Amino acid sequence: MEQVFFFYFAIVIAAAAVLVVAVRNPIYSALSLLIMFFHVAGLYVTLHAEFLAAVQIIVYAGAILVLYLFVVMLLNLRRDDRYHRQWPMAAAVGVTLVIEAIVLTAMKGWTAPVVAAGTETTVGGAGNAEAIGDVLYTTYLFPFEVASVILLVAMIGAIILAKKDVGGNAPQL
Repeated sequence: MEQVFFFYFAIVIAAAAVLVVAVRNPIYSALSLLIMFFHVAGLYVTLHAEFLAAVQIIVYAGAILVLYLFVVMLLNLRRDDRYHRQWPMAAAVGVTLVIEAIVLTAMKGWTAPVVAAGTETTVGGAGNAEAIGDVLYTTYLFPFEVASVILLVAMIGAIILAKKDVGGNAPQL
């Protein structure tokens, strides 16, 4: 029964992800992204990671999607002819992903994934949130901080790009 739910979530996630990049209207793309976020949260629930499911809904479906819609409304995107020039690259990436999926499913010698040192121990009686926090702030502290810096740089870049020329003091790009 778990496989039925897994395949349902996987198919809807893949279809919604394709719709995110294939739909021309950015609002419909955001709605497809919302569907994908909720189904990823459902996939986390099937994996017994309820905390991650809640974070997925709160952070991604809530904050990130609202930020995406804010940027779409702020930039006032219009249709242009650049869409037709992207098809060769999109086709190449799509074919590469299909070949990669075929190779991965055809592999005979599946091996266990490599686990970082210290992550294989479980905390006795601890919940998901405590275990995730322990691993995040000990083993994966550096990647966590790098992701924080990348998000900060992206936020500063979005502010600079969105800043209007008020009084002639806006930076020239």
